[in-house]
Amino acid sequence: MSGGLYSTEKNDFDQTLDLTKIKPYGDTMNDGKTQISFTLPVPAGDEAIEAAKQLLKQMGFDNPQVVFHKELTPGFTFFNCYGNYTGTIDYTGIYVPKVESVSWNMHETDEFIREKISRKIVVLGASTGTDAHTVGIDAIMNMKGFAGHYGLERYEMFETFNMGSQVANEDFIAKAIELKADALLVSQTVTQKDIHIKNLVELVELLEAEGLRDKLILVCGGPRISHELAKELGYDAGFGMNSYAGDVASYLAQELYRRINRK
Repeated sequence: MSGGLYSTEKNDFDQTLDLTKIKPYGDTMNDGKTQISFTLPVPAGDEAIEAAKQLLKQMGFDNPQVVFHKELTPGFTFFNCYGNYTGTIDYTGIYVPKVESVSWNMHETDEFIREKISRKIVVLGASTGTDAHTVGIDAIMNMKGFAGHYGLERYEMFETFNMGSQVANEDFIAKAIELKADALLVSQTVTQKDIHIKNLVELVELLEAEGLRDKLILVCGGPRISHELAKELGYDAGFGMNSYAGDVASYLAQELYRRINRK
C-alpha cells in the first residue's frame, strides 16, 4: 500500500498536513473530497439538480456533482452529492468538554463501590416526556446491556429501577423520592423540534423547585446528547454516541465518591 496517510514508505507520506488548516481527506491530503446527502422540497428534474449544485457551492464546495437523486414523494427529492470542500478549521484550537471519569469494567466498578462507598448505588432511569423509545435506557439499565456491555442490573453494587418510556417528569421525581435514589438517568432517543431540550430542562426546573437538584446525580443520554449540551441544560453529565453502561457506571461510582468526600 502506498501514498496518502497509509503509506508504508516514510518518504511517501504526504507532508502537507497542517493541523491548523485541516479539511476533509478523500484520496489525497487537502483535497477536501466530501460526500453529502440531503432532501429538497422540489420535484425531481434538471432544475432540482441545478438547485442542489448551487446549494453545494454556497456551502463552500468546488466542483459539486450530483451522483444520485430520486423523488421520494411528489415535490420532494433526495440527493447524493460530492464536492471539494474549500474551507479549513484549526484542529489545534478545539476544546470539547468531556465527562471527568475513568471508564472501568463491571468488576472494577463493583469493587470500587464496595471498598469506597460500602453500599449499593440506587439508580432510577427512564425515557421521559413523550419519548416512546426504550432502546437507549434499556442498553444502559437492563441486565443484557448492549453490544457485549452489560447493563447496570448485572452489577452487584447497583440497585436499579427502569421505569421505561413516556414517563412524566413529575412521576419520575416522585419515584426518585420514594426510592431515595442517588442518581437519575434520563434517555432522550428521538425528538422533533427540540422537544428533548424542553423536556430535559423541565426536569431540572422541577428538581430545583423541590430542593432536590443538588441531592441527586443527574445524567442524560441519547444520540443527540453531548456532555457539553448536558452541562448547559443543568445536568451533571451527558453520554452520547458510542457510550455504554460501563462508562455510565464508572462515572456514577466516581462522582458519588467525590460528593461523599466533599461533605
